[in-house]
Amino acid sequence: MKPRSRFGTALGAVAMAATIPLVLAGCSGSGGSTSSGKVDSITVLDYYNQGNDKTVIGDYLDKCGAANGVKINRTLVPGSSLIQKVLQQASSKTLPDVLMLDNPDLQQIAATGALSPLTDYGISTDGYAKGVLDAGTYKDKVYGLAPTVNTIALFYNKDILDKAGITPPTTWDELKTDAKKLTKGSQYGFAVDANATYEGTWQFLPFMWSNGGDEKDINTPQTEEALSLWTDLVKDGSMSKSVVNWTQADVNDQFIAGKTAMMINGPWQIPGLKDSKVDYGIAQIPVQSTSDTAVAPLGGEVWTVPNTGDKAKQKVAAKIVDCMNSEKNQLGMAKLRYTIPSKTAAAEQFGIDVPAEQVFVDLVASARARTGELGEDWPKAATKIYTAVQSSLTGQSSPADALKNAQSSN
Repeated sequence: MKPRSRFGTALGAVAMAATIPLVLAGCSGSGGSTSSGKVDSITVLDYYNQGNDKTVIGDYLDKCGAANGVKINRTLVPGSSLIQKVLQQASSKTLPDVLMLDNPDLQQIAATGALSPLTDYGISTDGYAKGVLDAGTYKDKVYGLAPTVNTIALFYNKDILDKAGITPPTTWDELKTDAKKLTKGSQYGFAVDANATYEGTWQFLPFMWSNGGDEKDINTPQTEEALSLWTDLVKDGSMSKSVVNWTQADVNDQFIAGKTAMMINGPWQIPGLKDSKVDYGIAQIPVQSTSDTAVAPLGGEVWTVPNTGDKAKQKVAAKIVDCMNSEKNQLGMAKLRYTIPSKTAAAEQFGIDVPAEQVFVDLVASARARTGELGEDWPKAATKIYTAVQSSLTGQSSPADALKNAQSSN
């Protein structure tokens, strides 16, 4: 989950989605239909507005448009502005024909009635990992599909670990021991993003979930043990106190600068790591014991078909979404964007073609959708989690009290 574009929207904007009524029948204001009813253009809204993502997604949208005989008119907005713009468009009856959403936001938007089920257009949902379908589902209907997805894993500096005679840790005890041994001078052993945003929650989830913790109630021994691990790493100096303010990009900068030997991060950092010439490796996130299985959160964006009221254009829009999700296009985009195809067969082929990212392929296969259990209530739980993390890591409360207080908050 890249900063912002791989994570959640501002909670206030999301909350508005449930309160603004949408009157959508006959509301298309995007044009693109001729007098004969033939669709000649489709409007698309997404937040891939920078660098490689902007180019790759644009190329594939154009390719899918050409394959279906329509021109793609694409609008790009900053990630933080997307939901607010969608709400405004819904109110003014100018929703785009194809809408991209960060997967945790789909529930809130689908709940307003702004989206149409993809199965209404004959789009197959076969062959996707469970977490991918969970992320695109609202009330048992699939409203969005993600061509590629991502998650997070353990990155380590091979040179630093080799010199210390350390192999990547697989358990929490090994992580604590190794991180302490790798901490010296200005170099920390381990780093995470523990800031007070959904991104901080995203990074904590593998530790909580893999230990049996659950977002429905974070005031449990399992989640306390996970938070105690992070807190102990800060207390003993193996992890910088500054992690409470770092973004994932900051963590990556620390890693590239040699100021941390290991970090939790995602595959979107790989281009920068390659440019830096750091000799890095990727491994599974450590779990409490060897009998536990790493459970990672699913990142990535879903493509949807809004209810614009123009049935002809909605059908063509669905063809664009379907095209973006073909195995061939998933694989092509994944290789160019350092993400993982969401269809299992395509992901397996990706692992063969790009063995350096096999760890992410393995994690995505069993990754969990953040909204899988709580749906529209996920943002509330995410806020409670990062609030507890902040309280504990800054020493304001013990891990147990931090989780108790956060769980009881509104």
